[in-house]
Amino acid sequence: MLKRPSILVLGAGYGGLMTVVNLQKVLGTDAADITLINKNEYHYESTWLHEAAAGTMLSEEVRYDIKEVIDSVKTKFVQATVEEIDVVGKRVLTDSGEYTYDYLVIGLGFEGETFGIEGLDKYALSIANVKAARYIREHIEYQFATWSTDPVKDDSRLTIVVGGAGFTGIEFLGELANRVPELCKEFDIPREKVRVICVEAAPMVLPGFDPELVNYAVGHLEAKGIEFSIGTPVVEATPEGVKIKKGDDQFEFIKAGTVVWAAGVRGSSVLEASQIESMRARVKVEKDLRAPGFPDVFIVGDCALMINEETNRPYPPTAQIAMQQGETIAKNINALIKGEDTAEFVPDLKGTVCSLGEDDAIGVVFGKKVTGKRASFMKKMIDNRALFMVGGAKLVMKKGKFNVL
Repeated sequence: MLKRPSILVLGAGYGGLMTVVNLQKVLGTDAADITLINKNEYHYESTWLHEAAAGTMLSEEVRYDIKEVIDSVKTKFVQATVEEIDVVGKRVLTDSGEYTYDYLVIGLGFEGETFGIEGLDKYALSIANVKAARYIREHIEYQFATWSTDPVKDDSRLTIVVGGAGFTGIEFLGELANRVPELCKEFDIPREKVRVICVEAAPMVLPGFDPELVNYAVGHLEAKGIEFSIGTPVVEATPEGVKIKKGDDQFEFIKAGTVVWAAGVRGSSVLEASQIESMRARVKVEKDLRAPGFPDVFIVGDCALMINEETNRPYPPTAQIAMQQGETIAKNINALIKGEDTAEFVPDLKGTVCSLGEDDAIGVVFGKKVTGKRASFMKKMIDNRALFMVGGAKLVMKKGKFNVL
């Protein structure tokens, strides 16, 4: 009797979870042994973390148990932290033991990228996961509460610096714009005492977005009191705030009680330490999403680097692309098991929407620009569709967003 092939999936983010869900669909009964390893017992919607960090959504609402959406008969779930990947020896070491495989899917997600800026890793907060998002929320609330009870009234406690005007930074600013007035009311603080400053090294906000939409977003946020300092890179972070470069020999220090870094991500350091060649811990994958030189290893999500041949730039590591990659990887593993050819991954980009808070957004959907409540509605529908693709109607009813008006 032939041994069933073993499939090992590392990480239960969008890409890893979609790979498992689709493997369960495409593989025949008893066709393979599937094992999913993740350090937490839950999956979290990383595209919602900015809401939890700002405090406009509870951290518990961002996540759901992995066992709710996988078939325990077809897939073995192991809660463990991946410590080493040996693609030559075809084994993975974790804090709960060693696992071997015939096919490996690496979807270990992202880590914050500090670009070597002094002090950033020590003194800036990063919206990296559920626990980090909860900490940011509690930290901001603590600063407001402390200002209220401190007779000295150090206004820098009420200054929030957000590093980065990319997707995550702008969405976080949108939530803060709505959250700050609530905090001011709760702690009896005049709104004018609070400063929220976005610092961006690049000369533009939301690079790659339509300029008309970018102007809409900036205008919307500025009207709610958000300040922008564009083309001013952070050169140092300290316990008191950040130092930014304003010109060739001009610097400014912004004293701030909270610094949140949202200016870049990289792939997993565990992947970077493996024998697979990578750049900033991202692997430039083959067209069928396999790692170059390792035909039994697939890369998905933030760890995968794919070049858009139309623009000659990498596709952004979005949830939309990661989930589509998961579907393709499942089909390709099934093809390899059957001795058939694998298929090329072709992204089907339906659009991109950037939230500006609860009831506003900008985006391009099916080739058309959308703003305001219409764009916000589309954003929520995109979120709900992602839930449906993983866990069906049951998960949508439990975790979906229905406050669409």
